[in-house]
Amino acid sequence: MSTLAVFDMAGTTIDDGGAVYRALEQAVAETGVAVAPEDLQTWMGAEKRAAITALIELGGGDPRSPEGKVDAAFERFLAILDELYTQAPPTPIGGAEQAFADLRAAGLQIALTTGFSRDVADGILAGLGWVVSGTEAAALAPDGAVVLDAVVCGDEVAQGRPAPYMIHRAMELTGTLDVADLVIAGDTVVDVQAGANAGAGVTIGVLTGKLDRDAFAGQPYTALLDSVAAIPAFLAARA
Repeated sequence: MSTLAVFDMAGTTIDDGGAVYRALEQAVAETGVAVAPEDLQTWMGAEKRAAITALIELGGGDPRSPEGKVDAAFERFLAILDELYTQAPPTPIGGAEQAFADLRAAGLQIALTTGFSRDVADGILAGLGWVVSGTEAAALAPDGAVVLDAVVCGDEVAQGRPAPYMIHRAMELTGTLDVADLVIAGDTVVDVQAGANAGAGVTIGVLTGKLDRDAFAGQPYTALLDSVAAIPAFLAARA
């Protein structure tokens, strides 16, 4: 029986208009290397410093020279992303909030994981009015606000996706004991790889990000759905 749903943020539950793609590409390109679209797609969903390091190497650059290159590129990523989010603030993916409510009504807890750092994730959640259970924000939230059981960021674990550590941290925070009880969903290849690496009972790829069905070919997913909005019905049909 599924008891914990762990969802990615940007592209899965939150529509940022592809801003994170554009910010990451520009920040890496400013180091002097070309960013191939297929490489960018491969590293979307990963912790952003790790993604920047990999993309610089894939573009033929040396992330270690000069010293501090990755940190500087990460700061540029944050600045560019902030500009883009100021121009067009993120919004919930269509049907995501109702999916949260339906899953909670079915007895599941809801957690989000993200390759963003904590400061970025908190800013996005505040803008949406989504709160985490047990926090001061949750105590002050109006009736009907989206309440999450946990949020785990890529800079809070030893390694981001496709490693399973963010998912396992979400289990720890929610008191979930059995990986078979997990439902994982994300819009990137590393999302579904992390779900498989975590041993999740159900791992779902969703098509609300930048990847189409062909991009998920051969990946270890249980199902490939149009959106998180379809997940409650999918799980109900499996019960």
